[in-house]
Formats: sequence, structure tokens, C-alpha cells
Amino acid sequence: MERHVLVVFPHPDDESFAAGGTISMYTKAGIPVTYACGTLGQMGRNMGKQVFANRETMPEIRKKELQDACAVMGIQDLRMLGFHDKMLEFEDVEFVADRIEEIIREVNPSLVITFYPEHGVHPDHNAFGRAVVYAVERMPEGERPVIHAVAITKNRTEILGEPDVVVDVRDVFDQKLAALAAHRSQTEAMMEEIRAKLKNNDTQTVQWLQFERFYIYKH
Repeated sequence: MERHVLVVFPHPDDESFAAGGTISMYTKAGIPVTYACGTLGQMGRNMGKQVFANRETMPEIRKKELQDACAVMGIQDLRMLGFHDKMLEFEDVEFVADRIEEIIREVNPSLVITFYPEHGVHPDHNAFGRAVVYAVERMPEGERPVIHAVAITKNRTEILGEPDVVVDVRDVFDQKLAALAAHRSQTEAMMEEIRAKLKNNDTQTVQWLQFERFYIYKH
């Protein structure tokens, strides 16, 4: 049983895709979850299926979508760190790690969920994952939380092996889909495709969404 779970991802919707079911299972079990979200996804490519956002309105829209998704997943403690989207790779890793370590010290999680450095595909994913690892590794060994890292590179299995943790999220699958749908500006068109594939029992889609996979980061 986890004491407290800290989720650290750079963009609104990362959490729902990567760990929405796992998060929902923890909150359903009464385990507190804190989400430290790096940016508001200001530079997101999508503006809604029927375009309703623009560069000026995108931050506030995605902030509200993030809050709605957190409500669906049962996250009551959302920290928005205020970094700029698509610029995390240029931030000083120690500065970002300082912000993350402050939260780790405050909430004292037994588990941190983030992206696996160099296996996050997007530069922001990798940069934030590196900062999380850096923050944890400079803590005394006896105080370090476990890191469950999400890897999404195509060659992840060849390099990292099979995931250490596979979570069956079918019991909270409706919550996961609702969290994804809450990020409407980014996911509306995709959700229509996903629901059609699920209705047709598309094996790849089912495996991707109903089973969440994590690597235990080895220091």
C-alpha cells in the first residue's frame, strides 16, 4: 500500500494517457495523489476538433481541462509549476529539480510516477523525467521514493526489457476515458477514433489503454 503518490508530467493530458487508470485506482483506494504538472501545454498543436482555441486562449482552456481531468481521477492536490511548453529542455536541470524536490519533501511520497529519461520521445518528457530522477538521486538513499517511469519509445523493450509493473485498469476504465475526454482541445477527434476501435475490440487499442506499463527506475 502506497503512502502518497506524486505524479510528475510536463503537459496536461500526459497523466491521463500514461497513468490515468493507475491514478484513479490509487484515489479510489483512498491513497492521496499529488500531481505536479510542468506546463499548461500552451504550444499544443490541436485547437479542438471544431476549432475553439487560439494561442491567446489556449493556456486558460488547457488549465480548465486539466482541472476537470484531475477531478475525474480524484486528484485533489494539483500543482501547476508554470514552466513554458516546449521549453523545458532549455531549463537548468537543477532549477527544475529544486522545484520537484520541494514538493517531494512536502508530501513525502512513497512513489513517484514520471517519464523515463530518454524514452519519453518529446524533449519536454525527457527533460522533466531527468529532473525528477536528479531530484530523487540527490536525496539520501533511505529517503528516496520509488520511481515508476513511463517509456514510450519504439525501442524501449530492446533497451529496457519488459516493463516491471503492468497495471490492469479495466475496473476504472470509464474514469480513464473520461479524463482523456476532459482534455477536449487535444483529444476530441482522437476520442472518437478510440471509442470506435474499442467498440470493435481492436486488440492494440485495448492493450494500450487498459493496461498501463511502468519501469522501476534503477538508480
